[in-house]
Amino acid sequence: MYLLALIICILVTPSVSLSGDVIGGNKPLDVKIGQMIMIGFRGLSVNDKSPVIADIKKRGIGGIILFDYDVPSGSPVRNIESPDQVRSLVGALQGSSSIPLFIAIDQEGGKVNRLKEKFGFLPTVSEGYLGRINDLEITKKYAERTAETLSDLGINVNFAPVVDLNINPDNPVIGKIERSFSADPGVVIRHSIATIDVFHSHGILSAIKHFPGHGSSRADSHKGFVDVTESWSPDELRPFEDIIQSGRCDMVMTAHIFNARLDPLWPATLSEKIIGKILRDDLKFDGVVVSDDMQMGAIRSFYGLETAIKRSILAGCDMLIFANNSIFDENIAAQAIGIIKKLVIKGEIKSERIDESYRRIMRLKEKLKR
Repeated sequence: MYLLALIICILVTPSVSLSGDVIGGNKPLDVKIGQMIMIGFRGLSVNDKSPVIADIKKRGIGGIILFDYDVPSGSPVRNIESPDQVRSLVGALQGSSSIPLFIAIDQEGGKVNRLKEKFGFLPTVSEGYLGRINDLEITKKYAERTAETLSDLGINVNFAPVVDLNINPDNPVIGKIERSFSADPGVVIRHSIATIDVFHSHGILSAIKHFPGHGSSRADSHKGFVDVTESWSPDELRPFEDIIQSGRCDMVMTAHIFNARLDPLWPATLSEKIIGKILRDDLKFDGVVVSDDMQMGAIRSFYGLETAIKRSILAGCDMLIFANNSIFDENIAAQAIGIIKKLVIKGEIKSERIDESYRRIMRLKEKLKR
């Protein structure tokens, strides 16, 4: 009877009080799991009735990701309209949580640029453009512009730089839209480190992506299965390795790519062999591993939600992104948290594994306070 009562109690998803005591001492399961979830939402502003505010206050989610365009509805209205509006939105989101939120964005520059000129922001250039010029001072200048903009808005995480090698220039999701500095690992490493240093000087955390390398792919993991077994090269690990060894790496974002030579069963985001063995053990990374969007076609179309969540956490992911911008599900935070709780109660994920992720996330959030 006690076990049944415990299961019912936990699966109800009670409200979580996110106080300073929670951070420093008492750490309920709800708090630790909530911090592992980052979501996207619709709205230029929020209030107490907004579903995302309920996810922050009641479920204690750890982060928010902002977009300028709503893909599922085809609407140009999502979270970004003007600098003043974004600043106000971020302040309202952050003010709703007692634990600092990761407020994240994909502000790479060029085509992957959420803060566009039409909204009143300064123009950007692509990593491909900067790699071709290959002048670190110019790269720093544009990184400074990005970092100052993000800092002014209160956005504290940039999912950049892209450290994929431009192995396949016709790659529809990397090379063709100039998201990579170069095919040369040395160029990628130098420009990535210069960019990260500028971000850090303005209090902006970065996430290098997409581990273990998306640059050789011929397909887009947003849309479906991507196999790089024959095209991937160990050189693609070099930027990750060097940046990690430099001590500058805040987060590593995973790729939803399949590589049978590295793991014959699972794509990277769900692979213990790739994240747990290569990234954690071989490259010695003990920081936050964040998944790419778990609703992208490469995951959603081939794995059920529970399987994807379970495998990604067992593989070593600390934060799971549900961007709500491939499909939109207003209840995804509650669903994901409920699934993780159930897996912990059933013993399929050990509570110690949740503790590991919570410690890494909170350790990184301490940087935001400083």
